[in-house]
Amino acid sequence: MSTEIPQSSSQPGMAERAIDTAADVSRTIGEVAGGLHAAVDRLTSAVEESRKPGGALATVSAITREAPLASLFVAFLFGVAVARRR
Repeated sequence: MSTEIPQSSSQPGMAERAIDTAADVSRTIGEVAGGLHAAVDRLTSAVEESRKPGGALATVSAITREAPLASLFVAFLFGVAVARRR
């Protein structure tokens, strides 16, 4: 007795298409991951530059340390202004 299941001629074609599709998806995911990695690297370097003395984040950090309540109030007003535009 044979336990083999007869295969129709369309199944190998479907399998090949599935493999090709999986390979295409894998390549696309690789490209997207590479793009995200590059974007994260650029963002990280921008933040590091901004934290250097005289940079925007360094200035905001210093102001926040000196006057935390005033900074919170300004951030709240900024949030309200942005929310009203929408």
